[in-house]
Amino acid sequence: MERVAPVVVTLAERFTAQTVFTRFLPPQHPDDMPGMWRPYYEKWRETTRERIDPGLLELMPPLRRLVPPAVVIDKTRYSAFALSGLSRHLAARRANTVIVTGSETDVCVLATVLGAVDRGLRTIIVTDAVCSSSMKGTTLLKVYNRRYSEQIEAVIAETILSEWRPEG
Repeated sequence: MERVAPVVVTLAERFTAQTVFTRFLPPQHPDDMPGMWRPYYEKWRETTRERIDPGLLELMPPLRRLVPPAVVIDKTRYSAFALSGLSRHLAARRANTVIVTGSETDVCVLATVLGAVDRGLRTIIVTDAVCSSSMKGTTLLKVYNRRYSEQIEAVIAETILSEWRPEG
């Protein structure tokens, strides 16, 4: 995260009014989750809200200061589109494009990107603004470029910064 945080901050600062931060919130208790999420949180109980340091669930300070006008949408699943208000928020803004940055390229970013594709949104992943705790995340960037090249654009932040202008 230390590597990509400055890039994410730069992008969010440039496009603050259009920025949506999705924040993963684990359940209070494992029993609060359905299906296979329950045993997952039983195994990783330290990550539930009953045990985790609440400060770890907050946005990083350089991002937190951008809210508002940036928006925070909480999510309880890997995909930012699952059981959150993201789809409604984007529809209200008449957004047809999402530019994705974030952590866990092979988990949350993957689920969110595929959710965006499923919704027919133009989907752009910023390759120097995503990271993973797994080497599989790095490999997945190649998959985005090869397997999903018709549906997912993979660019570096400089492309976004030089070619896009904030909306008025």
